[in-house]
Amino acid sequence: MSADKKTTVLIVDDNASTRMLLRAIVREDERYVLVGEASNGTDAIEMALRLKPQIICLDNVMPKVSGLDVLQEVRPQLPGTVILMVTGSSDRETVQAAIQNGANGYIVKPFNAARVLAAMEHATAAMDANSKGQ
Repeated sequence: MSADKKTTVLIVDDNASTRMLLRAIVREDERYVLVGEASNGTDAIEMALRLKPQIICLDNVMPKVSGLDVLQEVRPQLPGTVILMVTGSSDRETVQAAIQNGANGYIVKPFNAARVLAAMEHATAAMDANSKGQ
């Protein structure tokens, strides 16, 4: 990412408190700009495809459409987007399904700002390296 261009972020979580915390984390770091928030999977798909954010912070357990289903729908259409699962689902099957379906990282709730920012930095750096290597 160029130093003068902020990385765009979409937050997807049905819990308003979690969205508020993630929003505060994103807004506190000058490298990122929040472009949207969704509280369910249906809105998440629509917003992701319309806004084409560089990072999506995605919950798994949500109304209408699960985060894993959002991931399966969005990943093929936005291959360059970093998708970080930020969820309370920590069972092995869910984590493996997320990674197999293209999640770039997995953060288990509860989380702190340092962990979220480190995951965003790591995943973004990996995506940048992959795009330069092609």
